[in-house]
Amino acid sequence: MRVRIVVLLTAVLLFSAIIAIPQIIEASKSSAAGKAQSNSVVASPLQGKKQEVTVGESIRNDTSIPVREMKQQPVFKPRKEANENPKIPHFHKDLPDRVVQKSIAETELALPNMPTTDLNFNGMQFPGVACNCAPPDTNGEVGATQYVQMVNEGFQVFDKTTGASLLGPSGISTIWSGFGGVCEFNGSGDPVVMYDQIADRWVISQFAGASIPTDECVAVSATSDATGSYHRYDFHLGSNFFDYPHLSVWPDAYYMSMNVFNSTGTSFLGPQPFAFDRAKMLSGLPATFVTTGITGGPLEETYLPADLDGSTLPPAGAPATFVQWPGPGGYKTFHFHVDFVTPANSTFTVFANPGAAGFTQLCPLTRSCVPQSGTTSRLDAIADRLMFRLAYRNFGTHESVVGNYTVSSSTVAGVRWFELRNVTNGPVTVFQE
Repeated sequence: MRVRIVVLLTAVLLFSAIIAIPQIIEASKSSAAGKAQSNSVVASPLQGKKQEVTVGESIRNDTSIPVREMKQQPVFKPRKEANENPKIPHFHKDLPDRVVQKSIAETELALPNMPTTDLNFNGMQFPGVACNCAPPDTNGEVGATQYVQMVNEGFQVFDKTTGASLLGPSGISTIWSGFGGVCEFNGSGDPVVMYDQIADRWVISQFAGASIPTDECVAVSATSDATGSYHRYDFHLGSNFFDYPHLSVWPDAYYMSMNVFNSTGTSFLGPQPFAFDRAKMLSGLPATFVTTGITGGPLEETYLPADLDGSTLPPAGAPATFVQWPGPGGYKTFHFHVDFVTPANSTFTVFANPGAAGFTQLCPLTRSCVPQSGTTSRLDAIADRLMFRLAYRNFGTHESVVGNYTVSSSTVAGVRWFELRNVTNGPVTVFQE
């Protein structure tokens, strides 16, 4: 069943096209016992160098009762500021922009190719987002029958056909009721919701920590219903400040990228990739994560993992693809080969680095710089990284990865979009941007 939908939110217009694979999965009625954290370090080769592969186990996990049966946590709390995305140092050199699009006719999209809107409805209302927070971290995903929206510390489930609210708006903390630890009591936002169309499940996450974000809390629905039970996990990543978590669906794992800072958030240490054991998490079993550590140090630009769209899977055994913000001049492409059985075999390597068109970085010295009509408040463009999501689709004849980031175009904020081809088998090329 091919489904296309365009949802108009009050704060943001989200476009999403998916191919849904209906599949009924029996909900697990038992809770898995929590496990103590176990971290081990083994060596793995990376371009002639030794690469430390860390294996971490969820410090607690269980299977919840249906979220719709829980006491819904407050949607609004006293005003507070969300965890500000710390500044990332860059050594970008502004260059003339040769791919500024001045009209639709300048591209191959001579005629509009977007399907017509099936349904428009309001999303979560401000300030009903669990806190009057900035940034709001608007995030949403479309499933086979439902649409789930998350805004900072709140979430809501809608019927995709009618737009009616099925649950919420509620605090994200509702999902973690009775779980304990920082996931229940110290959730800090930066939420991500994904629809795993391979298994017909929902994946909801946020970071958490007593003082700084040190844990990633991940909940995988036990059925296709986003208002039902969830397999819940608390992954303690370390003692650093782990910021900007963005996850993706891939056949062999749920992948995540993090921007890592020191414990005070004042020094950027570099980006770090993670892989979570998807098979175990779909079954509600104790699960591990594998990471190859911080990549390249503070001079390494940040990246995002490619998130699977559609019903056609990547080539069998294809590694997960990560693409870097092209500040240095190229779309550096990494491959993450994960092996949960023998973690030492896991590698995170540079696969390609096709050149990117020059651009001028927006607001390199400040954060709130984009003016809004009717107010003196300015928006934070977060123009020093790729924007979520990095969408992957296998068309059979070719693979396509589409992403975007913000640039300065004729002194205003502009969206630089790009499409890479053949990212798993190569040669990786910039098809258009």
